Amino acid sequence: MATPESEAFVRSFARGLKVIEALGQVPGGQTLAQVAERVALPRTAVRRFLLTLVDLAFVRSDGRHYWLTPRVLRLGLSYLSSLPYWRDAQPALEELCARAQQSCALSVLDDEDIVYVQRQHTQRILPMSPSLGSRLPAHAVSMGRVLLAGLADDALQAYLEQVRPVRLTSATAVDRDQLRQAVLAARAQGWAWVDGELDESICGLAVPVRDLDGATMAALNVSLPAGAFTQQQAVDRFLGDLRVTASRLRASSR
Repeated sequence: MATPESEAFVRSFARGLKVIEALGQVPGGQTLAQVAERVALPRTAVRRFLLTLVDLAFVRSDGRHYWLTPRVLRLGLSYLSSLPYWRDAQPALEELCARAQQSCALSVLDDEDIVYVQRQHTQRILPMSPSLGSRLPAHAVSMGRVLLAGLADDALQAYLEQVRPVRLTSATAVDRDQLRQAVLAARAQGWAWVDGELDESICGLAVPVRDLDGATMAALNVSLPAGAFTQQQAVDRFLGDLRVTASRLRASSR
Protein backbone atom coordinates (compact mmCIF):
# COMPACT_ATOMS: atom_id res chain seq x y z
CA MET A 1 0.00 0.00 0.00
CA ALA A 2 1.31 3.46 -0.91
CA THR A 3 2.07 5.76 2.03
CA PRO A 4 2.73 9.53 2.05
CA GLU A 5 6.45 8.70 2.23
CA SER A 6 6.52 6.34 -0.76
CA GLU A 7 7.30 7.19 -4.37
CA ALA A 8 3.95 5.73 -5.44
CA PHE A 9 1.99 8.24 -3.36
CA VAL A 10 0.52 11.10 -5.44
CA ARG A 11 0.23 13.91 -2.93
CA SER A 12 -1.81 16.27 -5.11
CA PHE A 13 -4.38 13.57 -5.81
CA ALA A 14 -4.67 12.82 -2.09
CA ARG A 15 -5.19 16.50 -1.34
CA GLY A 16 -7.91 16.74 -3.97
CA LEU A 17 -9.75 13.88 -2.30
CA LYS A 18 -9.42 15.65 1.06
CA VAL A 19 -11.10 18.70 -0.48
CA ILE A 20 -14.02 16.56 -1.69
CA GLU A 21 -14.38 15.03 1.77
CA ALA A 22 -14.27 18.46 3.40
CA LEU A 23 -17.02 19.82 1.17
CA GLY A 24 -19.26 16.97 2.22
CA GLN A 25 -18.87 17.66 5.93
CA VAL A 26 -20.82 20.93 6.10
CA PRO A 27 -24.22 21.52 4.46
CA GLY A 28 -24.94 24.83 2.77
CA GLY A 29 -21.64 25.36 0.99
CA GLN A 30 -18.27 26.65 2.15
CA THR A 31 -15.97 29.48 1.18
CA LEU A 32 -12.44 28.97 -0.06
CA ALA A 33 -11.11 30.07 3.32
CA GLN A 34 -13.32 27.60 5.17
CA VAL A 35 -12.27 24.68 2.98
CA ALA A 36 -8.59 25.62 3.28
CA GLU A 37 -8.87 25.75 7.05
CA ARG A 38 -10.69 22.42 7.18
CA VAL A 39 -8.06 20.58 5.10
CA ALA A 40 -5.09 22.54 6.52
CA LEU A 41 -3.75 23.49 3.09
CA PRO A 42 -2.76 26.85 1.53
CA ARG A 43 -5.62 28.77 -0.06
CA THR A 44 -3.81 28.93 -3.39
CA ALA A 45 -3.61 25.14 -3.57
CA VAL A 46 -7.21 24.66 -2.45
CA ARG A 47 -8.39 27.19 -5.03
CA ARG A 48 -6.76 25.14 -7.82
CA PHE A 49 -8.38 21.96 -6.55
CA LEU A 50 -11.79 23.62 -6.32
CA LEU A 51 -11.59 25.14 -9.80
CA THR A 52 -10.55 21.78 -11.23
CA LEU A 53 -13.49 20.10 -9.52
CA VAL A 54 -15.80 22.80 -10.88
CA ASP A 55 -14.49 22.14 -14.40
CA LEU A 56 -15.13 18.41 -13.90
CA ALA A 57 -18.67 19.17 -12.62
CA PHE A 58 -18.04 17.57 -9.22
CA VAL A 59 -18.38 20.99 -7.56
CA ARG A 60 -20.44 24.11 -8.29
CA SER A 61 -19.83 27.66 -7.12
CA ASP A 62 -21.61 31.02 -6.96
CA GLY A 63 -18.26 32.78 -6.98
CA ARG A 64 -17.90 32.71 -3.21
CA HIS A 65 -19.28 29.41 -1.92
CA TYR A 66 -18.62 25.87 -3.14
CA TRP A 67 -20.92 22.83 -3.07
CA LEU A 68 -20.63 19.24 -4.16
CA THR A 69 -22.82 18.24 -7.10
CA PRO A 70 -24.77 15.00 -7.62
CA ARG A 71 -21.94 13.81 -9.87
CA VAL A 72 -19.99 12.96 -6.71
CA LEU A 73 -22.49 10.15 -6.16
CA ARG A 74 -20.85 8.37 -9.08
CA LEU A 75 -17.83 7.73 -6.88
CA GLY A 76 -19.91 6.05 -4.18
CA LEU A 77 -22.04 4.13 -6.65
CA SER A 78 -18.91 2.86 -8.35
CA TYR A 79 -17.88 1.31 -5.05
CA LEU A 80 -21.30 -0.18 -4.37
CA SER A 81 -21.63 -1.68 -7.83
CA SER A 82 -18.19 -3.27 -7.41
CA LEU A 83 -19.37 -5.29 -4.40
CA PRO A 84 -19.86 -8.89 -5.56
CA TYR A 85 -23.13 -9.29 -3.64
CA TRP A 86 -24.57 -5.84 -4.40
CA ARG A 87 -27.05 -6.91 -7.08
CA ASP A 88 -28.79 -9.24 -4.64
CA ALA A 89 -28.42 -7.12 -1.49
CA GLN A 90 -31.64 -5.13 -1.66
CA PRO A 91 -34.05 -8.01 -2.39
CA ALA A 92 -32.27 -10.16 0.20
CA LEU A 93 -32.68 -7.50 2.89
CA GLU A 94 -36.28 -6.86 1.89
CA GLU A 95 -37.06 -10.54 2.45
CA LEU A 96 -35.17 -10.60 5.75
CA CYS A 97 -37.00 -7.49 6.95
CA ALA A 98 -40.35 -9.01 6.01
CA ARG A 99 -39.59 -12.24 7.89
CA ALA A 100 -38.08 -10.59 10.95
CA GLN A 101 -40.42 -7.59 11.07
CA GLN A 102 -37.40 -5.59 12.22
CA SER A 103 -35.03 -3.14 10.55
CA CYS A 104 -31.97 -4.79 9.04
CA ALA A 105 -28.75 -3.58 7.48
CA LEU A 106 -25.58 -4.56 5.65
CA SER A 107 -22.24 -2.89 6.36
CA VAL A 108 -18.51 -3.07 5.70
CA LEU A 109 -15.50 -2.10 7.80
CA ASP A 110 -13.60 1.10 7.01
CA ASP A 111 -10.74 1.82 9.40
CA GLU A 112 -12.37 2.10 12.85
CA ASP A 113 -15.94 2.50 11.57
CA ILE A 114 -18.61 0.47 9.90
CA VAL A 115 -20.20 1.95 6.79
CA TYR A 116 -23.77 1.11 5.79
CA VAL A 117 -24.03 -0.20 2.23
CA GLN A 118 -27.67 -1.29 2.42
CA ARG A 119 -30.51 -0.66 4.86
CA GLN A 120 -34.12 -1.82 5.06
CA HIS A 121 -36.59 -0.26 7.48
CA THR A 122 -39.85 -1.45 8.97
CA GLN A 123 -42.73 0.85 9.83
CA ARG A 124 -41.42 0.87 13.39
CA ILE A 125 -38.94 3.74 13.55
CA LEU A 126 -35.99 3.32 15.90
CA PRO A 127 -34.42 6.33 17.64
CA MET A 128 -31.37 5.97 15.39
CA SER A 129 -31.98 5.13 11.73
CA PRO A 130 -28.68 5.21 9.80
CA SER A 131 -28.93 5.48 6.03
CA LEU A 132 -26.77 4.38 3.12
CA GLY A 133 -23.23 5.66 3.70
CA SER A 134 -23.70 6.34 7.42
CA ARG A 135 -20.73 5.58 9.64
CA LEU A 136 -20.78 4.22 13.17
CA PRO A 137 -17.92 3.25 15.51
CA ALA A 138 -17.17 -0.44 15.08
CA HIS A 139 -16.49 -1.03 18.76
CA ALA A 140 -20.04 -0.12 19.82
CA VAL A 141 -22.26 -2.02 17.36
CA SER A 142 -23.00 -5.65 16.59
CA MET A 143 -21.93 -5.44 12.93
CA GLY A 144 -18.65 -3.90 14.02
CA ARG A 145 -17.98 -6.81 16.35
CA VAL A 146 -18.40 -9.45 13.63
CA LEU A 147 -16.38 -7.40 11.13
CA LEU A 148 -13.55 -7.05 13.65
CA ALA A 149 -13.85 -10.77 14.38
CA GLY A 150 -13.18 -11.41 10.69
CA LEU A 151 -9.82 -9.65 10.79
CA ALA A 152 -6.57 -11.58 10.93
CA ASP A 153 -5.00 -11.64 14.40
CA ASP A 154 -2.35 -9.06 13.52
CA ALA A 155 -4.93 -6.70 11.98
CA LEU A 156 -7.16 -7.04 15.04
CA GLN A 157 -4.20 -6.32 17.30
CA ALA A 158 -3.35 -3.21 15.25
CA TYR A 159 -6.95 -2.02 15.55
CA LEU A 160 -6.98 -2.51 19.32
CA GLU A 161 -3.70 -0.64 19.68
CA GLN A 162 -4.84 2.41 17.71
CA VAL A 163 -8.54 2.69 18.57
CA ARG A 164 -9.65 5.12 21.25
CA PRO A 165 -13.08 3.76 22.20
CA VAL A 166 -15.55 6.48 23.14
CA ARG A 167 -18.04 5.80 25.92
CA LEU A 168 -21.36 6.50 24.19
CA THR A 169 -23.57 5.02 26.91
CA SER A 170 -23.01 3.49 30.32
CA ALA A 171 -22.88 0.08 28.61
CA THR A 172 -20.21 0.89 25.98
CA ALA A 173 -17.16 -1.36 26.13
CA VAL A 174 -14.17 0.99 26.23
CA ASP A 175 -11.64 -1.27 27.94
CA ARG A 176 -9.48 -2.86 25.24
CA ASP A 177 -9.27 -6.23 26.96
CA GLN A 178 -13.05 -6.29 27.33
CA LEU A 179 -13.44 -5.32 23.68
CA ARG A 180 -10.97 -8.01 22.59
CA GLN A 181 -12.89 -10.67 24.51
CA ALA A 182 -16.17 -9.54 22.94
CA VAL A 183 -14.66 -9.72 19.46
CA LEU A 184 -13.13 -13.14 20.10
CA ALA A 185 -16.48 -14.38 21.41
CA ALA A 186 -18.13 -13.17 18.20
CA ARG A 187 -15.47 -14.99 16.19
CA ALA A 188 -16.00 -18.24 18.09
CA GLN A 189 -19.80 -18.28 17.99
CA GLY A 190 -20.28 -16.71 14.57
CA TRP A 191 -22.54 -13.87 15.72
CA ALA A 192 -22.51 -10.80 17.95
CA TRP A 193 -25.10 -9.29 20.27
CA VAL A 194 -24.70 -5.69 21.42
CA ASP A 195 -27.14 -4.21 23.91
CA GLY A 196 -27.31 -0.45 24.32
CA GLU A 197 -23.64 0.34 23.68
CA LEU A 198 -24.29 2.85 20.88
CA ASP A 199 -27.70 4.03 22.07
CA GLU A 200 -29.40 2.80 25.21
CA SER A 201 -32.66 2.25 23.32
CA ILE A 202 -31.24 -0.07 20.63
CA CYS A 203 -29.89 -3.63 20.54
CA GLY A 204 -28.45 -5.49 17.59
CA LEU A 205 -27.75 -9.05 16.49
CA ALA A 206 -25.27 -9.51 13.63
CA VAL A 207 -23.64 -12.25 11.58
CA PRO A 208 -20.75 -12.16 9.10
CA VAL A 209 -21.28 -12.37 5.36
CA ARG A 210 -18.42 -14.43 3.98
CA ASP A 211 -16.98 -14.69 0.49
CA LEU A 212 -16.44 -17.98 -1.30
CA ASP A 213 -13.05 -18.38 0.40
CA GLY A 214 -14.57 -17.94 3.85
CA ALA A 215 -13.26 -14.43 4.51
CA THR A 216 -15.63 -11.89 6.06
CA MET A 217 -16.62 -9.34 3.42
CA ALA A 218 -19.57 -7.67 5.18
CA ALA A 219 -21.83 -7.86 8.22
CA LEU A 220 -25.60 -8.27 8.39
CA ASN A 221 -27.81 -7.38 11.34
CA VAL A 222 -31.25 -6.80 12.74
CA SER A 223 -31.81 -3.79 15.00
CA LEU A 224 -34.20 -4.19 17.91
CA PRO A 225 -35.78 -1.89 20.49
CA ALA A 226 -34.11 -2.29 23.88
CA GLY A 227 -36.06 -4.56 26.19
CA ALA A 228 -38.08 -6.19 23.41
CA PHE A 229 -35.91 -9.33 23.41
CA THR A 230 -33.32 -10.87 25.67
CA GLN A 231 -30.12 -12.03 23.99
CA GLN A 232 -31.31 -15.64 23.93
CA GLN A 233 -34.74 -14.69 22.62
CA ALA A 234 -33.14 -12.66 19.83
CA VAL A 235 -30.79 -15.50 18.92
CA ASP A 236 -33.66 -18.00 18.87
CA ARG A 237 -35.89 -15.70 16.83
CA PHE A 238 -33.52 -14.08 14.32
CA LEU A 239 -30.20 -15.95 14.01
CA GLY A 240 -31.51 -18.54 11.58
CA ASP A 241 -32.97 -15.93 9.21
CA LEU A 242 -29.78 -13.88 9.40
CA ARG A 243 -27.66 -16.88 8.46
CA VAL A 244 -29.96 -17.82 5.58
CA THR A 245 -29.65 -14.29 4.19
CA ALA A 246 -25.88 -14.25 4.71
CA SER A 247 -25.61 -17.53 2.79
CA ARG A 248 -27.69 -16.07 -0.04
CA LEU A 249 -25.38 -13.07 -0.29
CA ARG A 250 -22.35 -15.35 -0.25
CA ALA A 251 -23.80 -17.39 -3.11
CA SER A 252 -24.54 -14.24 -5.10
CA SER A 253 -20.86 -13.26 -4.96
CA ARG A 254 -19.86 -16.04 -7.36
